[in-house]
Amino acid sequence: MRDFADRVVLITGGAQGIGLAYVKAFADSGAKVVVADLADPSSAVAEVTASGGVAVGTQIDVTKASDAHRAVQCALESFGRLDILVNNAAYYGGMSFSTFDEIPEEDWDRSMNVNLKGVWLMCGAAATPMRAQAYGRIINIASNVVFMGKPNFLHYVASKGAVWALTNGMSREFAGTGVTVNCVAPGYTTTTATRSMGTPEQVQELEEQILEAQSVKRLLDATDMVGAVQYLASEGAAMVTGQTIIVDGGVIVG
Repeated sequence: MRDFADRVVLITGGAQGIGLAYVKAFADSGAKVVVADLADPSSAVAEVTASGGVAVGTQIDVTKASDAHRAVQCALESFGRLDILVNNAAYYGGMSFSTFDEIPEEDWDRSMNVNLKGVWLMCGAAATPMRAQAYGRIINIASNVVFMGKPNFLHYVASKGAVWALTNGMSREFAGTGVTVNCVAPGYTTTTATRSMGTPEQVQELEEQILEAQSVKRLLDATDMVGAVQYLASEGAAMVTGQTIIVDGGVIVG
């Protein structure tokens, strides 16, 4: 399938985890991919090119405006345009879990800076070329915890809730430009980060609770997120904007 042939996709947090699944899927679908990550993206780029795909990497910090613009410039210089932006980079692994009044201030600030400010900066950097070409797809990654009110996790819940709100408002600001802005809200997904959230016993207990809450009785993995993101990036979603797709096996319904 070459559904995204000739499209240029920039994916933040694309060097590992769910972001790497997006990178591979878009490359397999014919897109030219920019892998942007705080971690070294070279191994992800090598994996794509070894499979016959087209990708370049840039090491950035999404909380810095200069880095956000550098990532977009990388796309423009490498491929001449930017069609699709997937704002996947997030602060999750290594977060502290505690009641809202005991969250360390530095954890709160980092959550807001990476998870929210980073999305805002990346969208701002992508806005000029997307408006100029009268075409763009922006997909922001939130979380189903926004709709759950998950306890002991307020810094993450609040930051991802703000991404959801940002998506709604920004979709209005792009009215009439040919640029759509949508959101995907994943549920608990098995990655290195989620599997290191506690002891093996704690993780097993958490995953049993999540399976009980799901209607689809298997845990999600990174590839389960690809379909929703690629749909929102596709021509078939040209009339979809300001929307959120929850991908969590049926934990949140309605």
